[in-house]
Amino acid sequence: MNLEDQYDRIFKYLFFHLHDKHAAEDLTQEAFLRFLGSRTYQDENRQLQYLYTIARNLCHQYYRDRTITYSLDKETDPPIIDSFEQLLLDQIVLRDALQKLSPEERELLFLRYVNGVPVPVISGLYRISRFAVYRRLRNILQKVRVEMEADQNE
Repeated sequence: MNLEDQYDRIFKYLFFHLHDKHAAEDLTQEAFLRFLGSRTYQDENRQLQYLYTIARNLCHQYYRDRTITYSLDKETDPPIIDSFEQLLLDQIVLRDALQKLSPEERELLFLRYVNGVPVPVISGLYRISRFAVYRRLRNILQKVRVEMEADQNE
């Protein structure tokens, strides 16, 4: 695992949850400091899972320390896709479909398709089988498709 490649991905993961660039930058640094300071996971197959676990725990700690409720308001969500004029309508429909998903479902899509986290790592992170990860991802994507088709038909 190349840590330099993972730095941006961990930052995006934290920004996805925090919606605050400065807090995401700080927690990204903290995650890597904790990761590098720990000798717990030297096994090559578990380093990425451990790094995401640290980042996730830092997010939880961030919200606990500030007693801020995790908000999923449309106004605070980061943009899902670039805002090219010809894609504006698709962006709105996609955002609405994603808003109807649970936070865990959005996180699974983010980890797998935005950050490109391998399924075995997600499996370890959520403590479920690889097959359960594939099944959940398939079901989530189907939900998004159904929502998008319903919105476009209105």
